[in-house]
Amino acid sequence: MIILGEDSQRMKDRDAQSHNISAARAVAEAVRSTLGPKGMDKMLVSSMGDVTITNDGVTILQEMDIDNPTASMIVEVAETQEDEAGDGTTTAVALAGELLKNAEDLLEQDIHPTAVIKGFHLASEKAREEVDDIAENVDPDDYELLKKVAETSMTGKGAELNKDLLAELIVDAVKAVTVEADDGSNVVDLDFVKVETQTGRSAGESELLNGAVIDKDPVHPDMPTDLEDASVLLVDEPIEIEETDVDAELQLSSPDQLQQFLDSEEEQLREKVEAIKASGADVVFCQKGIDDMAQHFLAKEGILAVRRVKKSDIKFLREVAGASIVSDLDDIDPEALGTATISRSEDDELFYVEGDDAHGVTLLLRGSTKHVVDELERGVGDALDVVATTVGDGRVLPGGGAVEVELARRVRDYADSVSGREQLAVEAFADSLEVVPRVLAENSGLDAIDTLVELRAAHEDGQVRAGLNVFTGDVVDTFDAGVVEPAHAKEQALASATEAANLVLKIDDIIAAGDLSTGGDDDEAGGPPAGGMGGMGGGMGGMM
Repeated sequence: MIILGEDSQRMKDRDAQSHNISAARAVAEAVRSTLGPKGMDKMLVSSMGDVTITNDGVTILQEMDIDNPTASMIVEVAETQEDEAGDGTTTAVALAGELLKNAEDLLEQDIHPTAVIKGFHLASEKAREEVDDIAENVDPDDYELLKKVAETSMTGKGAELNKDLLAELIVDAVKAVTVEADDGSNVVDLDFVKVETQTGRSAGESELLNGAVIDKDPVHPDMPTDLEDASVLLVDEPIEIEETDVDAELQLSSPDQLQQFLDSEEEQLREKVEAIKASGADVVFCQKGIDDMAQHFLAKEGILAVRRVKKSDIKFLREVAGASIVSDLDDIDPEALGTATISRSEDDELFYVEGDDAHGVTLLLRGSTKHVVDELERGVGDALDVVATTVGDGRVLPGGGAVEVELARRVRDYADSVSGREQLAVEAFADSLEVVPRVLAENSGLDAIDTLVELRAAHEDGQVRAGLNVFTGDVVDTFDAGVVEPAHAKEQALASATEAANLVLKIDDIIAAGDLSTGGDDDEAGGPPAGGMGGMGGGMGGMM
């Protein structure tokens, strides 16, 4: 009996499981070499020829041309990790790939997938409990420790060269937007931290402003550009002649009538400017356009005006200056105006808008070229997220693979209390955790086996914070060495990697409505063998 369409294809049982595991592992292999301070970068070239150079896990996976549905599930692990924790995307993906690799060994021993899934779930729950036990509480006001968290996140990325300065700016930015909730906890609203970039200068010249940066010019050269304690008006309607709702046709019988018509338009603009002046505004930031005649009138009144300001910048200026956005120039409430100090940098062609009580800060990142500043922005963005997470969560862990080796030891001990075949899955989970120190060693040019043996020995001796110093190859107390990570990011990585691996393992039948192959060169892409469900598209092969 034929129940599938003529073009449909089907893959069942071990073939389906093997295919899915191969596809997921291919994704993990693609980003493993970026892990750690000595991780390498990837050059990603889009179909349009745009080039991205990065070692940020989620950026690499999002830019790659991935067609395989199973591989896409692993990309979602990175995206979830980025959304929830801000960093640790490569760790989460590498762990998911290692879990599936070890699960495949168990499947080949005729252990049922449900037993493996249950064992992984038990081990994941135990590992997250132990993370909480290992974690150390951090005082949100501990400036130096928060700096270490930021520096750890940026190490190995484009921001590393100036990480001392950038870490200070990041911690200051997070503290500026941290408020205490009713229950006494700290809440960090990163929506009020705006990151702006500029090329042509050194990254060491980056700065933090207690306000906003507007990359616009004044609409008239005679306008003032530096104002202290200025009254700021934010407008989201154009300062132009009001257009009629329908097409209109005018019949003029004399030149005087034409002049009267032009005079009425000029008077309309003059009235708008008079309304702005009467409100007491010294500065106008307009989201829409400003008529040439209105520009002239504003300049005569000594009012600074900036047009075509982005909607997001207008909203941010509202927080910086404490102003309200005005939609009707005929009825301006003076209370809608805010106060800020305006200054102009002619070298950078930027307006600096700084408010005394501004609930909003701008991190102005500078770099020599666009590629440099883009990677700098990604590194700083991750660091902002992890510092904010640390302030909100209040727990930190030692880095350098210390946590993973300690968790592996504790999960192995826990495996003895698990009965049935699930015990083998719990032990496989423990082995998978050690992928992090192993890859750190590999990426640093060290012997992975020797490193792992030394780390295991140190943890057996009770050195919970013993991790790898990738620069010397020594086993050290990474917490004291300043390698500090947020506990929440580690818990999230464990949870999302386990759930993704279990989701893949639960699939034993793939039914495709069309051809299972994508037309890409699977061998080149590092995906499953040709004839399987396709690889990740030819794009990935060209990018690696």
